[in-house]
Amino acid sequence: MIPPDSGVNATDQVERLIALLAKLPGMGRRSARRAALRLLRDPAGLMLPLADAMRSTAEAVRPCRLCGNLDTVDPCRICTDPNRDQEVLCVVEGVADLWALERARVHRGLYHVLGGVLSALSGVGPEDLRVDPLLARVADGHVREVILALPATVDGATTAHYLHDRLRPTGASVTRLAQGVPMGGALDVMDDGTLAAALKARRPA
Repeated sequence: MIPPDSGVNATDQVERLIALLAKLPGMGRRSARRAALRLLRDPAGLMLPLADAMRSTAEAVRPCRLCGNLDTVDPCRICTDPNRDQEVLCVVEGVADLWALERARVHRGLYHVLGGVLSALSGVGPEDLRVDPLLARVADGHVREVILALPATVDGATTAHYLHDRLRPTGASVTRLAQGVPMGGALDVMDDGTLAAALKARRPA
């Protein structure tokens, strides 16, 4: 935190706030400026509680070393839930997709967060994703099915094909989401019914 008497003027401090807000997904410079001004209109009721929540969350929440989910405990509560089907592993691009499937309550197995998808244009290769940990989890022989719940995009399809080839030697059944997921669709913005239909109608990869 910058102390009031640090010599940094108000404009510089506000511009720093705007620059940080602009880094958030969906937040352009103009949206970040509006958000900053809204926060500054109510610092005690909005800005300081938000800052406290962000600090406490940053200190408490951590990625699960097994699946990549975010939780306050490691391993996360999903990985340690004895009622989960330990033999079914659902692979998703990001934590938002995992949470979307959990909201829909259509998957009672475990998860694996890749941390992205393969993208030649963005320079994202297998070494940039959590592919090796996935292969290690399946190679131990306890997983009978791997569900590739990846985006219905070109990069998502490329990633699914790559993972299918890498997982074939393990002997585990590899399936993909079927109808219900439109081309270009992201899991975290779909309704529960669409997700349920896609997961139940999965097919061999």
